[in-house]
Amino acid sequence: MSNKKAPVKRKTSKLKYTIMAICSVLVFLGIWEAVVRLGWVSTDKLPTPTSVISAFFVKLTDTKPDDSTIITHTLVSLEEAVTGLLAAVLIGTPLGLLMGWYKGFDRFVSPIFELVRPIPPIAWIPLMIVWVGIGLTARAIIIFAAAFVPCVINSYTGIKSTSRVHINVAKTFGASNFQMFRKVGVPSSMPMAFAGMRVALSSAWATLVAAELLASNAGLGYMITMGRQLVRTDLIVLGMFIIGVLGFIFTAVFGKIENIVVKWRTV
Repeated sequence: MSNKKAPVKRKTSKLKYTIMAICSVLVFLGIWEAVVRLGWVSTDKLPTPTSVISAFFVKLTDTKPDDSTIITHTLVSLEEAVTGLLAAVLIGTPLGLLMGWYKGFDRFVSPIFELVRPIPPIAWIPLMIVWVGIGLTARAIIIFAAAFVPCVINSYTGIKSTSRVHINVAKTFGASNFQMFRKVGVPSSMPMAFAGMRVALSSAWATLVAAELLASNAGLGYMITMGRQLVRTDLIVLGMFIIGVLGFIFTAVFGKIENIVVKWRTV
């Protein structure tokens, strides 16, 4: 009987927390609206939530003042962010795993990585203009530079933390070094690797605005920049809000993938 009640209890608990989350957002928006409406903060400095929502619906079809709709801006930023982030995950994660497991490879790559790691992603902007000009490739490389380092560091740390007990058990059964890497090291490092991907996601979106300063004529970062130049705080906050929503969606997707990849993990 208790087994039947458990799923119902979990669903009820999940619904309760969902309602609490929605209420917290509504309370925040209500306080924000009241603060501006009461004149405590000037509308020139902070738009009301209703004006941001109004700007969203207007920008669905209106290209003024930045020559693009909100859909165009969002698709351009998504293309740049996904390209840079995906490249960082596909290159940085395996690189970190190999560095963490193979000492010779680590000693060969670490000097170069440690030299590149402290360089801020935006410092690459002038060089990218010289190398590849202005366009999607340049902006994606800047985002890649921001997301690459967390992927390497977290996957490196994760595989370095592999339990010696598991490694010794694998040795006892005659596993080769590569088999231990593939069947013991890589699976045990996945939680840390996914944590690195989440950090990389935040870094990628944080760098988006700077990347779109590369003479871009569309994108959420470009829209935010135009909003600053035209003193349109509603456009600035709208761009920030959409970036936040997209980041939330990406994080949820990473969470679902992580639950599939590391389903063995005890929660």
